[in-house]
Amino acid sequence: MPSPQHLLLKQFLTAATAPLSRRRPTLAAMRLSLEMASLGQFMPWGVHLECFQLEGMAAEWVRPAPADPRRVLLYLHGGGYVLGSLNTHRSLVGALAQRCGMYALAIDYRKAPEHPFPAALDDALLAYRWLLRQGYRPHDIIVAGDSAGGGLTLALLLALRDGAGPLPAAAIGLSPWTDLVLPTATIRRVAHEELQFLEALAIRGWGGQYAGSAPLTEPLVSPVRAALHDLPPLLLQTSDAEVLYDDVLTFAAKARLAGVPVTLQTFAGLVHWWHLFWRVVPEARTALDQVAAFTQGIWAAQEAAARVVRAARASAKPAKTDLRPRARL
Repeated sequence: MPSPQHLLLKQFLTAATAPLSRRRPTLAAMRLSLEMASLGQFMPWGVHLECFQLEGMAAEWVRPAPADPRRVLLYLHGGGYVLGSLNTHRSLVGALAQRCGMYALAIDYRKAPEHPFPAALDDALLAYRWLLRQGYRPHDIIVAGDSAGGGLTLALLLALRDGAGPLPAAAIGLSPWTDLVLPTATIRRVAHEELQFLEALAIRGWGGQYAGSAPLTEPLVSPVRAALHDLPPLLLQTSDAEVLYDDVLTFAAKARLAGVPVTLQTFAGLVHWWHLFWRVVPEARTALDQVAAFTQGIWAAQEAAARVVRAARASAKPAKTDLRPRARL
């Protein structure tokens, strides 16, 4: 059963979104409201923030103290490909970086409808390649994102696998949006819940704005419709009360059948974007701790594999032969 803190959050969000059922606000108004709501979020204590321009794109380095500077989390924020920014997700990225003990790079990729597909994917590829040019090795990078950012994370993996570059060590999807088609059956499942029903109607429209001239079934738009072989280990988190729940389960099952190591963690009764409220919702803190455990497992597996390789190389070296002449008896 969800915590009392989550129940209060859900009541607040339901009240805040009630006007949407009577009058649909403009996209500009929704963006502004989300930015204003983010003013109450703060970076965790002990996390340093550096804002800069990454080849013309706004970006932020998030550096906890202490952290391993050799490893980095590339974070892609959510928002249905039309909302969200560095401001709206700064606190979440800081909390993740701090728990994982690694640097994080967050980018403000271009959003629809002004910049439809493949603009966001191109920006994600740009940031990933920039990290490689900075000296980060692919196996020292983990890519993560929530909601649409989670879908973008998976699309980035597909693009890299199919020739755009080397794959990262792993990827994390927090309630990832994997199917922009959003089947009618999904909407029917949440029709009794006003908050989720409004979300379903909204993101169905946003999906079309993001896809632009591309079909919604394009694999780099809806990753669940792609061939999912040869991907790195994945962590997927979702709640059974979310609109995207069915699609996440479908993606996880399909990826496992393709031989991809998938860690699927499900939560009960939580609203979409519950991770953003990690300061007040205990389930969010639990989820972030599980993300940290996953990343630590990735690094531990790498170190174990490196030890095996070193041991194999040492045992393969030929024994030194003593060629010195021996004294006659």
